[in-house]
Amino acid sequence: MNTRVYDEIEEMELQGTSFDFKGFLFKVISLWKFVVLCIGVALLVAYFVNVRKESIYRLDSLITIDNDQSPFFTANTSISFNWGGVSSKVGSILTEIKTRSHNELVVDSLEFYKEYLYQGEYHLVDIYKAAPFEVITDKSKPQALGKAIAIDVINNTTYQLSYEFSNAQVLCQIFDTKDKITAHVTPGLFSKKYKFGEVVNTAFFNGIVKLKSNAVINDEAKYFIRYSNFDGVVNQYKNNIKIEPFSRESSSVLRLSLVGKNKSKIVDFLNATSAILSRTELERKNLYATNTIKFIDSSLGAVNTNLKAVTDEMNDFRKTNKVYNVEEEISQISEQLKEYEQEKLVEESKLNYLNTLQDYLVTKTDYTKLAAPTSVGIEEGNILSGVSRIIGLSVQRRNLEYSTKEGSILFEDIDRQIDTEKNVLLETINATKQTISVQLNTIGRKIANLESKLSDLPEGQQEFLKIQRKLDLSREAYEIYQAKRGEAAIVKAANISDITVIDEAKDIGDAPIGPNKTLNYMMGLMIGFFAPILLIFLIYLLDNTIHGSDEIARMSNIPILGLIGKYRYNNNLVVYEKPKSAVAESFRAIRSSLQFIFKNKKVDTKANTLMITSSVSGEGKTFTSINIATVYALSGKKTILLGLDLRKPKIFDDFEIDNEKGIVNYLIDDSPLEDVIINTHIENLDLITSGPIPPNPSELLMGDKLKGVIEKFKNEYDIIILDTPPLGLVTDALELVQYADATIFMVRLNYTKKGMLQLVNAKHKTGELKNVSYVLNFYKHKNNYNYGYGYGYGYGYGVYGSAYHEKDKNSFLTKIKNLVKRT
Repeated sequence: MNTRVYDEIEEMELQGTSFDFKGFLFKVISLWKFVVLCIGVALLVAYFVNVRKESIYRLDSLITIDNDQSPFFTANTSISFNWGGVSSKVGSILTEIKTRSHNELVVDSLEFYKEYLYQGEYHLVDIYKAAPFEVITDKSKPQALGKAIAIDVINNTTYQLSYEFSNAQVLCQIFDTKDKITAHVTPGLFSKKYKFGEVVNTAFFNGIVKLKSNAVINDEAKYFIRYSNFDGVVNQYKNNIKIEPFSRESSSVLRLSLVGKNKSKIVDFLNATSAILSRTELERKNLYATNTIKFIDSSLGAVNTNLKAVTDEMNDFRKTNKVYNVEEEISQISEQLKEYEQEKLVEESKLNYLNTLQDYLVTKTDYTKLAAPTSVGIEEGNILSGVSRIIGLSVQRRNLEYSTKEGSILFEDIDRQIDTEKNVLLETINATKQTISVQLNTIGRKIANLESKLSDLPEGQQEFLKIQRKLDLSREAYEIYQAKRGEAAIVKAANISDITVIDEAKDIGDAPIGPNKTLNYMMGLMIGFFAPILLIFLIYLLDNTIHGSDEIARMSNIPILGLIGKYRYNNNLVVYEKPKSAVAESFRAIRSSLQFIFKNKKVDTKANTLMITSSVSGEGKTFTSINIATVYALSGKKTILLGLDLRKPKIFDDFEIDNEKGIVNYLIDDSPLEDVIINTHIENLDLITSGPIPPNPSELLMGDKLKGVIEKFKNEYDIIILDTPPLGLVTDALELVQYADATIFMVRLNYTKKGMLQLVNAKHKTGELKNVSYVLNFYKHKNNYNYGYGYGYGYGYGVYGSAYHEKDKNSFLTKIKNLVKRT
């Protein structure tokens, strides 16, 4: 019971499929040249990447967001509103600088859709301001997109414009309107000479090429001009420019940065971005003041017209009537009446403004054109702040339109805030209008009371006082509006942008940030190392062939009888033709080992029978059969070699005989036994080939006639070698096991599948294979696959082999390889 359990455990261990890490490590070591080659190739690729790639630079600039406010008429309001403080402005700037509208202004101002190029060693290089000429683009006419038009400088006055067209149509863009059109050209090479400063009008290029005064012309350089799609260029810069707070402590200080291949371009773009951002911010800041000035101007025009009319009325009255001297009491009443009328005029101006504002809020959707309430003297805090917030939200919504799709939830949120502020403001306006109406009624009663006191005066004197009051009121209103307009203009002129450049972009010789040559080399080194390691691992993992004697020792308890090294001969008669070779010595070692097996055979006959088989064809079964037979024959043993592979006979070729007659002819009673036995040119060695391929090989091998032949030969020969079919393909070999005193199972390294050893183990365990041993073919002594496992077989490997055995003649290719190894 214990023995059976032990056998089962042992079998499970032998069939284990655990990963052989040590074997994989030695496999990697054995292929170190391949790994080194991959590393070298990867480093070479990294070198070419570093050489061919253009340098990439990153430059930056610093701007600060302030909160400078200018008071307009009163201390509690401003023409430029602070919509949420500095933090809100920072968020607004962070959004605006990534908008398409802003970047369109920058690209258009710098004309970055136009590129100056020259042919570098590997590619076209953007030289920007370093070009010896300047192209003045006619923006009203089409320019070909994506075409590198050659400009070859001939001398200081002439250049040649050329481009080879492959199609009859070319896509162009008019940069004034940004419209794209298709221009018709003649396929083939366009080439024409022009004078510098001459206007060029073609279907694909329109402009003037001017030679710079300080230009240094390189005769070998090839220059080009190329126009790109405006929208594509804008989108490129919009995505590439970065803006972020300089630090947590300085959230109002922002860093602008841009990555590119030309440092001059980066500098100009960053500085233009800051300048345009500052200008647009100032325009937005002055928007309220501008609208207020427009409102005052419109009111001032009406007051001026009224003043002129009243002045004309007074002049006409003086011409037709005498000038009255008014008593002091009457004069005081008139002055009081004028003051009340002045108050009435102010309140009516407020009421008119509120009515206009109310109507504007109800009927309009763009609230960025509202005038300041203080322009008519309204000091109501709720109205001032309400107008301020509505304008701020309207500006935010307009900015958002450039960076967000319509229908976004952001628009819904802003619109909801605007509606809320508008509803509150409308309620405040209604309440303020009621208050003003009450004040107007009070002022009206006071005016009526004073006018009743003047009713007793003569009619002419009353008319004079009335015109005089109207004239004084018109003059005062005109002066007030003039003063308010002056104040608004001063405020607008005094306004400064909330954006200030702290540190403008500048090329100070910073090293490029890319390509990262060190990183590329490190990546190349890693890829060059790990890629072949991974490949070797996958091959090793998927490889199910046997590579060394150690694997056989782990997978099977069947002993290894001998080792046969690699050989390169014209035929299989190695032992006969090269008796001093290492391979011949290997067969002698196998012959010696077989003696121990034959001593233990149970049947005492003259001849020993040796069966040689394998798993599949190509593992050296026939080669081993011939040479073992030869080594026995050369030792004086009378030997016969039977070719029993009836399905795929091979044995006859090496002895230069035909296969017309063989054992098959005898088994089917076509020829007597004496006719199929062939005496070879090797002394003591007879041979029986298989003969013609029969339709029923298994039945022939199972017949009694073969058994009789074997019994006959056991009394006539010293050794009988049976060359059988592969065990893994057909069952013929199992029919012949009964005649064998010993069985050799051929294992060709790097060829025989591991699963075949399990087949042999199973046949051996059931007793179908007896006295079986392995012989390893194509064995090469290396530490990688045979670590920790030594055999006393396989002479010829190492120092002793080179001293005692005949060396093989190396081919010319082998000699070259050996020479390379020595160097």
